[in-house]
Amino acid sequence: MALNKIITAYKKAVFENYANFKGRSPVGDYWWFFLGNFILSLGFSVVDNLTARLLGFVIFGTIYSLAVLVPGIAAGVRRLHDMGKCGWWLLAPIYNIYLLIQSSQSGKNDYGDEVK
Repeated sequence: MALNKIITAYKKAVFENYANFKGRSPVGDYWWFFLGNFILSLGFSVVDNLTARLLGFVIFGTIYSLAVLVPGIAAGVRRLHDMGKCGWWLLAPIYNIYLLIQSSQSGKNDYGDEVK
């Protein structure tokens, strides 16, 4: 059940909304994507540690990090939009931790209709 939510949210954030900075993303979608990204990053870290010992180079985690940089930022911006905040708040890391756990703004706001 949780794995299905992770896969769905990850696929939606990375493949369907790769560089979509418009619209809204509910708190659940954001955190399931975050969890999936974290798990994959840990996996690539293990692979990189093995390849560093065997082959002397680390590249897989770097490639993955660069590949998900834009979708990660876009997911954060859409999450902020869901709370009625401007996406530029993502640049304030201490404050945006509070914003990212805050509940969604119900109904329609400046960034679109509420996503269920």
